[in-house]
Amino acid sequence: MRFAISLLTLVAIASVIGTVLRQNEPLANYLNQFGPFWFRVFEAAGLYAVYNAPWFIAIMAFLVLSTSVCIWRNTPGMLRQMATYREGIRESSMRAMAHQTEFACTLPTDEALHRATQYLQAQGFRLRAGATGVLAAKSGSFSRLGYLAAHSAIVAICVGGLLDSNVPLQLKLALGEARPASSDTLLSQMPASARLSADNASFRGNTLIPEGGASSVAVINAGDGVLVQELPFTLTLNRFHIEHYSTGQPKLFASDVLVTDRETKQSFSARIEVNKPLQYRGVTVYQASFDDGGTLLNLRGHHMLAPRAQPLQLNGRIGESAELRYDGATYRIEWVGFRPINVENLATVGEGGANDTDREARGLFGRVRDQMGSGREGMTPRELRNVGPSFSYKLRDAAGQAREYNNYQLPVQIDGRPVFLTGVRDTPSDRFRYVRIPADEALGIDEFLRLRAGLLDPSLRAAIAQRFAANAVRGGSVSPALQARLAESAERALTTFSARGYQSVAEFLEQAVPEPERDGAAQIYLRVLQGATWEAWQLRREKDRLPVLDFTPARVQFVQDSLNAVSDLHFYGVPIWFSLDTFDEVKASVFQMTRSPGRNLVYLGCVLLVLGVFAMLYVRERRIWLLVRDGIAVLAMQTNRRTLDANETFARHQHALMALLSTTSSSKGAVHERH
Repeated sequence: MRFAISLLTLVAIASVIGTVLRQNEPLANYLNQFGPFWFRVFEAAGLYAVYNAPWFIAIMAFLVLSTSVCIWRNTPGMLRQMATYREGIRESSMRAMAHQTEFACTLPTDEALHRATQYLQAQGFRLRAGATGVLAAKSGSFSRLGYLAAHSAIVAICVGGLLDSNVPLQLKLALGEARPASSDTLLSQMPASARLSADNASFRGNTLIPEGGASSVAVINAGDGVLVQELPFTLTLNRFHIEHYSTGQPKLFASDVLVTDRETKQSFSARIEVNKPLQYRGVTVYQASFDDGGTLLNLRGHHMLAPRAQPLQLNGRIGESAELRYDGATYRIEWVGFRPINVENLATVGEGGANDTDREARGLFGRVRDQMGSGREGMTPRELRNVGPSFSYKLRDAAGQAREYNNYQLPVQIDGRPVFLTGVRDTPSDRFRYVRIPADEALGIDEFLRLRAGLLDPSLRAAIAQRFAANAVRGGSVSPALQARLAESAERALTTFSARGYQSVAEFLEQAVPEPERDGAAQIYLRVLQGATWEAWQLRREKDRLPVLDFTPARVQFVQDSLNAVSDLHFYGVPIWFSLDTFDEVKASVFQMTRSPGRNLVYLGCVLLVLGVFAMLYVRERRIWLLVRDGIAVLAMQTNRRTLDANETFARHQHALMALLSTTSSSKGAVHERH
């Protein structure tokens, strides 16, 4: 019993792991999630497919065998015990029981037994009289069926689990009859060794079908590769429906499908929703999720680190890849995903909040360093908001190293200012680090590109510096030498910043200024840089034959945000940023296909387990024997569990029978009780 309980506990723990940890995912996903060390540990323990692990199957088989033996050995004896009344019990056996008493009986024996029979029947007992004058009664005997039901439930659940654990498939893989193929292989090119017949007894796989597309197979992850499970029907997705809450979170998604039998060629329409699966030919089709089915993106690429560069027009389709040549480098661009609605936790730093106070406490030189962080740190949760469409892609260099990018189409309000968010990460396990590109007054990026062009153009720096110096000393009596020094400082600030943004500014100050004077120098340097950037923006507008803008706090903030963005773009990984112009969305459904012959057995086992536990815990077997002879009555009771409730029950029956069988309430003769 202890060993069986230990095994059941282990099965319960394994089931929890199998519920919490997504099963049968590609091994690369687990490697990214857990790291190299724990990945190997969990792989050796079989936790990535715990229900198919050899040790789990062995435990289930052992429980089936051992529990079946228990049922086979104990059932005949229990059935005999349920059928017998033991009316031939001896008086000495009655007196040896834990609950027994003796009291006077002033009625004739027949009358006493008649009264006792009526009382016990009214209390729900079934009775039988013995040849020796013993009246035997019992109730709750079917509590023993609880033992049989609970143990049968264990057998049923374990057998159902074995039927659904793909034991035949595991044997095929072990014997080499089935060999997984690479996950990069097209379904149409899968070898016969990686294909499973539609008659496969049990399986669990997934398939993605775009709108207007069809599939007659499910994909099963097996270690580093995949297997293709043939289905007895073809599933065509006519239309995918999705509804959202006001926050943008999905509320309902469903699929209108056409099911075509591959043998009879007959078709019928059906609707599959979450928790409302389709069942046909022994296969259950669940609405598992949704994805992109090949949305067409119309994009514009911008060189973010060059003074003036022509935008690059580019089209891409989600799920495809292409070669991209740009700025003298060759990349492989892989279109990963598209989401028309995004509910995000957006970062914010409140004005005058804790972050601002911390920055003031560290001085301006600390704030200069902080400017480098906005594009390399994850966003802090604030509130859920729908921020519109986004698309993600990977850029893979000639060495095969890839960075993943996630760009939003529309500007997002952060700290009350509209910005375009573009995220980057080096590995799938990392969080996206977002660069905030400020949107202009028309909610576009034209003014940012114009400011960036003036800021990074070496041919304009002298003119920008002279213009900044002239405007800075306007209305004051400043010597030409001081004005020239101010122009030189502005030109040096632009040149230094153009190298690597705020990082190069911080390194320059560390080398050129003593530590006690750095805060003051940083304050002056930052003001010079901001003023020169404003003049670079206005000069670029004049060259584009646009009027010079008035100096306002909002535009000053735009200049500061632009400096932050240009600085962060040095850590973006590539010089090109893609903005989304238009898209033609194609939706797709992700279905989970299962064939579970043991499912009904598991359901039956759950019902039996509930009934069995209820019967064993709450149905109490009571057996009462009454012997009347020579003016005395001997009463004994036996129960399957010694509890305080049993003591109270025996005392109640004792007092009731004493009142029925005696003319007075006092006992005559010795009264002996043992509890």
